[in-house]
Amino acid sequence: MPELTIIFAGLGDAFTPANLFFVFAGVLVGQFVGAVPGIGPVMAMAIAIPFTFGMDPLAGIGFLVGVNKGGLVGGAIPAILLNTPGTPDAAATALDGHPLAKQGKPLKATKMALYSSVTGDTVSDIVLITVSAPLAILALRMGPVEVFGLMLLAFAVIAGLMGRSLVKGVIAIALGLLAAMVGTDPEHGTPRLYFGQFELYDGIPLPAIAIGMLAISELLRRLSESRREVRPAVRLPKGQPREDSMVSWHEYWACRFTLARGATIGTLLGALPGIGSTAAAFMSYATAKQAAKDPQSFGKGNIQGIAATESANSAVMGANMIPLLTLGIPGSVSAALIISAFMIHGIQPGPFLFDTQGRLIYGLFGAMLLANLGNLIIGLFGLRFWVRVVSAPESFIFASALLMCFAGVYLASGGLFGIGVMLVFAVLAYVMTSLGISVVVFIIAFFLGPRLEVSLSQTLALLNGDPAKLLDYPVGLALTLLALVTAVILTRRVDRSASQS
Repeated sequence: MPELTIIFAGLGDAFTPANLFFVFAGVLVGQFVGAVPGIGPVMAMAIAIPFTFGMDPLAGIGFLVGVNKGGLVGGAIPAILLNTPGTPDAAATALDGHPLAKQGKPLKATKMALYSSVTGDTVSDIVLITVSAPLAILALRMGPVEVFGLMLLAFAVIAGLMGRSLVKGVIAIALGLLAAMVGTDPEHGTPRLYFGQFELYDGIPLPAIAIGMLAISELLRRLSESRREVRPAVRLPKGQPREDSMVSWHEYWACRFTLARGATIGTLLGALPGIGSTAAAFMSYATAKQAAKDPQSFGKGNIQGIAATESANSAVMGANMIPLLTLGIPGSVSAALIISAFMIHGIQPGPFLFDTQGRLIYGLFGAMLLANLGNLIIGLFGLRFWVRVVSAPESFIFASALLMCFAGVYLASGGLFGIGVMLVFAVLAYVMTSLGISVVVFIIAFFLGPRLEVSLSQTLALLNGDPAKLLDYPVGLALTLLALVTAVILTRRVDRSASQS
């Protein structure tokens, strides 16, 4: 543990004019690229990393952290205004954010997303600063059996998003897992389901699926509904009451338990490498829906749904840094990019980092807290600009978003093949939606599929065909039993709601 003098010196470094400038500039860039569908903060970070070589390490890494945090806020803007998530993390936010915007309350929805994101991110950063080492040890001790139990629990919680048809929910999960199996077998290293397309050796490109199913299908549907008259993408009622364009303290405080639950879920999942902010957002949404007194209001513009998703996906950002800084293990793609920035400056993340680079690490902690402040300040001014944009003709807005999606997937997946995959999954999403099959459940299953497969194969190898050996893994056994109990309870709720209808 560094001395107090080093801690205070590091925190003071974050407040120098140069570092303040780069952190706030990163937040501004992040909100912009997050708000443009198809680009996202990960791509911006990848492009910016080489330019940080000539910068001071704290300024360069602080800039990348600002881009990442700003992107999480920016991604919610098109998700709410156009039902077109700027990043996969914001897909769950669109479930309640867009219906609220269609009710003439886009500013209320975007402001709630901003406040929730800053709240979850700040909670996660405080956890990172205070208890990073103990949480990293806990994550390190979670072996394959415990991770498999956690995956089962995640899929059990997904049952809360299945709606009234259990069969259609199972179909969505099965299709998502099938799509996740395309590519190289993680256990044996042999290709499967690639149909002679060598571009699929590494699996189906994630940006192509996420943008195709969540953005392209919706854009095409909205364009097909366009009429000859010029209409705004989202109608803003004139003379709307002040409470429809702001989030009062009473409304924010009423979401305190949802925010706390979302921040907790995001922090815990973020500390475990490989799960990601998208899964955290959907799990938090499902949990909030099950805990609500009026779950039927979710998906219709419930502000609690926005609070649940944005607090969770933003909380992952700080928690991802726990295994990165203490173990040298990236918990996400953005964390892997930050590790690259560390190594560019000759710094090796790992157990000895706090001893050898204590001042830099606490300077980074200070930069992360400043980035949250920057998100709040820049967001409050930027939201008014983004909401004004939606007064443009919908044909122009949607066509521009469509172009950005094509450009983003082309750059992210390495060519025209990714665009073809994106269009295929856009058609699939349209068919699934027409049949009442949840696209959201499909995407969650796709995200979690590879992790589930690896942990399952490792668990089977450890048990060696003897279920009694589960008693040697009490945490994994407890998670598995909790998953079974959760699945049974949620299945009964689905059956009961179906019978009442």
